[in-house]
Amino acid sequence: MMEVRSTKHEVKKSIAIFGSTGSIGRQALEVVKANPDRFEVVALTANNSLDLLIEQANEFEPDIVVIGNEKHYLQLKSALADLQIKVFAGSEAIAQIAEMDSIDMVLAAMVGYAGLKPTINAVKSGKTVALANKETLVVAGDLINELAQKHNSAILPVDSEHSAIFQCLAGEGDNPIERVILTASGGPFRTMTLQELEHVTSAQALKHPNWDMGAKITIDSASMMNKGFEVIEAKWLFGLKPEQIEVLVHPQSIIHSMVEFADSSIKAQLGMPDMKLPIQYAFTYPERLKTEFPRVDFLKYPELTFEKPDTNRFRNLALAYYAMEKGGNMPCILNAANEVVVSAFLKNKIGFLQMSDIIEKAMQKVPFIKKPTYEDYVETDRETREFVHSYTPNH
Repeated sequence: MMEVRSTKHEVKKSIAIFGSTGSIGRQALEVVKANPDRFEVVALTANNSLDLLIEQANEFEPDIVVIGNEKHYLQLKSALADLQIKVFAGSEAIAQIAEMDSIDMVLAAMVGYAGLKPTINAVKSGKTVALANKETLVVAGDLINELAQKHNSAILPVDSEHSAIFQCLAGEGDNPIERVILTASGGPFRTMTLQELEHVTSAQALKHPNWDMGAKITIDSASMMNKGFEVIEAKWLFGLKPEQIEVLVHPQSIIHSMVEFADSSIKAQLGMPDMKLPIQYAFTYPERLKTEFPRVDFLKYPELTFEKPDTNRFRNLALAYYAMEKGGNMPCILNAANEVVVSAFLKNKIGFLQMSDIIEKAMQKVPFIKKPTYEDYVETDRETREFVHSYTPNH
């Protein structure tokens, strides 16, 4: 994790938001709106949400707007014709935007593998990256870290758990970390038996008890794959060994994560479940700006409870640990397989527990590469998706 220089108050920070119509992107724009003297949006990108992107472009008037789905290009261009906004389309355009000189910080909030190339381009351009797209480090953490060092790019975590660890490490210098403890809410099915999990529906899985997130991340949370990804991400962000990373189920979601040091002292970061806080912290680090975010009332939480995660019922967490320990392109296989099965589950093509079965098959069958290049990651992603599609009927 690299140090970031503080910016002066008089200079607005220019931010590009990749994935502006998703849950993180929308909340990031709320942070910008609340601090107009500190931030300006210079670029917005979305994949398919045309109407919301048009609405955001009208409100924030960025220099550039990009829609990933090229079918929407003419409609977007027409809708923004009266504004001084450059309009582009396609995934290649999104990746190129990351290199713009006028951008101080890129918020990588695209969902899934699609966020990898734009993030790589931002890092190669020496940009500060506020990273909400955990799949980028899951798929290619070694490559991203290597590029970040080479191009002096700072990567700041936006996930609430990694932001919590980052905040706990502030001021600790080189003090050795003994372990980090990532907390997990346990999701909507925390208390269900295996038999009950066989029959859960995507509609049930989309009802998260504490967090408001997009569909894909909500399903990942219900299956604990989200936590598995966070374990892998923590390895790369904080230079940890797999055995230094633990997961603890904490249903109240007040403690966001903890760090234990060599002297046995533990630091924890607490707050209400609100993603605007870690987003703003990444935007303003090392400063903390005054907010109107809800405060923790401890009298409403007289008990903070903890449980060990059950990897028999939630196998994805065990699969993620295996992928992290194996290294190479195994986490890339894990991610690609997961993206396909989550999509199939959301369409009610496969069952909740089948997702783990199919992911495990992919991890056994897709060729393993110990030291993958970027091209290897691209090929692994393609091959894994092709393999998994054969197990997801009518998908």
